[in-house]
Amino acid sequence: MLDKLKTIFTIPDLKRRILFTVALLIIVRMGAHIPVPGVDGEALARAFQNMQNSLFGLFNTFVGGAFQKASLFSLGIMPYISASIIIQLMGSVVPYFQRLQKEGEAGRKKITQLTRYGTVMISVMQSYTVALFLEKELQVVIDPGFLFRFTTVVSMVTGTIFLMWLGERITERGIGNGISMIIMIGIVSALPNVIVSEISLVQEGVHSLLSEVILLGVMFVIVSFVVLLTQGTRRIPVSYAKRVVGRKVYGGQNTHIPLRVNTAGVMPIIFAQAIMFIPSTVSMFFTDSEFMQSVMRWFSFEHPFYWFVFGLMIVFFTYFYTAMAFDPVQVSSNMKQQGGFIPGVRPGKKTAEYIDNILTRVTLPGSISLAFVAIFPYILMQTMDVGYDLASFFGGTSLLIIVGVALDTLQQVESHLMMRHYDGFLSKGRIRGRRRM
Repeated sequence: MLDKLKTIFTIPDLKRRILFTVALLIIVRMGAHIPVPGVDGEALARAFQNMQNSLFGLFNTFVGGAFQKASLFSLGIMPYISASIIIQLMGSVVPYFQRLQKEGEAGRKKITQLTRYGTVMISVMQSYTVALFLEKELQVVIDPGFLFRFTTVVSMVTGTIFLMWLGERITERGIGNGISMIIMIGIVSALPNVIVSEISLVQEGVHSLLSEVILLGVMFVIVSFVVLLTQGTRRIPVSYAKRVVGRKVYGGQNTHIPLRVNTAGVMPIIFAQAIMFIPSTVSMFFTDSEFMQSVMRWFSFEHPFYWFVFGLMIVFFTYFYTAMAFDPVQVSSNMKQQGGFIPGVRPGKKTAEYIDNILTRVTLPGSISLAFVAIFPYILMQTMDVGYDLASFFGGTSLLIIVGVALDTLQQVESHLMMRHYDGFLSKGRIRGRRRM
């Protein structure tokens, strides 16, 4: 492993990409600590202590704690993610976006441009809402009024656009997917504080050393399970008929369609978690209502009702997002145009039905496994007396994002090493170049 790490820095292009990515991620973390003008930081920290287990706490996790500090990057990259999801969903139902998706590079550039415009619009609405929330609900603004709202909107929108630009530069000139890297570094930034907190609890005798060792074992098992869930695929064999064009013969090879067990990725948990946080978040503003307080108890993390409904919603959104992300009819049509077919299955409608049937069966265990990963941190909190900050790294959205981004980045590093005939992190044997004749 150490030899492979040394090999990375012997390749100038790969070394330059990694250092460029690290430099931009440092800028991302620096911006998360620069507050917008006019906010009382100490009052905001006190007000936010009661919001960790709400929708605001979830949002704060994705932006790396920037929302809690009311910083320039308080909105994070989430407006861009929201705009991308909206554009993707519209591509399934709106003919205009469907045409853009089929226009190749020109259509992709237009979709990227529309996504950027959508990011700015969403950022303006969200930043104005945040300004009102800080001013009226939390009352942590030193000098409230139009000037504060205008300054906050300009600062946060600029911060989001700057993050979007940094993410695109990482994707283009760095290593890994820039947007995903920014989200991951925000989540991982909370890990040092969690480790320091656990060490202090052990020193104070609150937690035993044995319980920490058991937690490390549980962490190893759950991370291995998430890696298997992320990488698991069901391969459908595909054959291509031979075609003679002039003096050349095309096709005739066998390949496969990889259907992922978890095609939807982390999106079902994000959708389900956002909806599940709504009752508890709303009840915070109706502290005098006995009914709303009872609803808050039912939708608290430790209640089994929350786990059950949360799991069902994840299963539902897994099927929903998989249907939006993967179209068996389109895959079947592309195969037919290219002369491909699944052995024993008729091309066209029968092929689409065959793929859809397999996808439905593969998605069921994937969705149940995803629900288990999402609920496991809450089970851990009840059984081993673990805080939410630590438990969030044992499953749920945080762990899925970290594992997914880490695997994607590792695969890109692997491809750079393989191109230069080096052993990769995932390869088992050395790849030798051609012998010179």
